[in-house]
Amino acid sequence: MKYNFSAGPAILPKEVMEEAGKAAINFNNSGLSILEISHRSKDFIAVMDQAVQLVKDLLSLSSDYEVIFISGGASSQFFMVPMNFLDENGKAAYVDSGVWANKAIKEAKLFGQVDVVASSKDENYSYIPKGFSVDSQNTYLHLTSNNTIYGTQLHHFPETEVPLIADMSSDIFSRAFDVNKFDLIYAGAQKNMGPAGTTLVIVKKSALGKVRRSIPSMLKYETHIDGGSMYNTPPVFPIYVSMLTMQWLKNNGGIEAIQKINEEKAALLYNEIDRNPLFVGTARKEDRSNMNVCFLLKDSSQEPAFNEMCKSAGCVGLAGHRSVGGFRASIYNAMPKDAIQVLVDIMREFERKNG
Repeated sequence: MKYNFSAGPAILPKEVMEEAGKAAINFNNSGLSILEISHRSKDFIAVMDQAVQLVKDLLSLSSDYEVIFISGGASSQFFMVPMNFLDENGKAAYVDSGVWANKAIKEAKLFGQVDVVASSKDENYSYIPKGFSVDSQNTYLHLTSNNTIYGTQLHHFPETEVPLIADMSSDIFSRAFDVNKFDLIYAGAQKNMGPAGTTLVIVKKSALGKVRRSIPSMLKYETHIDGGSMYNTPPVFPIYVSMLTMQWLKNNGGIEAIQKINEEKAALLYNEIDRNPLFVGTARKEDRSNMNVCFLLKDSSQEPAFNEMCKSAGCVGLAGHRSVGGFRASIYNAMPKDAIQVLVDIMREFERKNG
């Protein structure tokens, strides 16, 4: 058996994979694969409608918000956000909490002035910046809610008069939060929602249409809203699997239930990291991510032996990002608690043999 700790594309629920596999052969007893049906067919329109409704149900969205599925990944949102929200003479605030936040800053500078109000780059992004102020003249404040590479997570969103925009690619649907604080949320699917290939965007309708620049049709949020996420051919299969995953989450108690499980999983692993004299965490304790757990062996020469133990037990995808090194256990929604226990048992056995 394999336990997939990869940061993404990431683990999906077993029952979702099984249902998607059936649909890849014969979708809805149509005799056609989900991979080849028309996106204009009633069968797929029903999938899209259900996917949108599940987002609304899971996050308790009001009618003030629109939900769209588009292509290009979160990286495309790095430029679509400022293109649609930031005028040439305007200013936007950004928190630099990691590589992806930094890339968003780089893209935003093409469209207006960027005010980097806080950064944790000074300590290799091992903490979440706090205690910063945001000039009310800023059009918005951009945040990255979870940093996969460094294992940090923003556990409390700042109170500010400036509209909030967030990249929630790696912790969307993993915990409860007040959506009403945000003008826009975006998330690549390939962590907690589905396979790579589609991007979820949740946007407040009243926030749109305020910039004066001309925007290509494909890069305007209104285009995709008006087209029901089907202005052009959408990524049918990723949206379908995302719908199945969200239905799985709803069937298992929704956000409140999965948050409790995620907190238990993270506590199990962090407690072992802190207890075990051979290991050390890389992120500040108050900012540790419940999605991506980064840790090191105090003696790096022991890494090959530990890797071999993990591999023998079926634990894969544990290599840390080159920016941090060591190990990274990504424990998204679909990761069962039993898999965390397997990893913890390996760490304890490694201590017994090498401590």
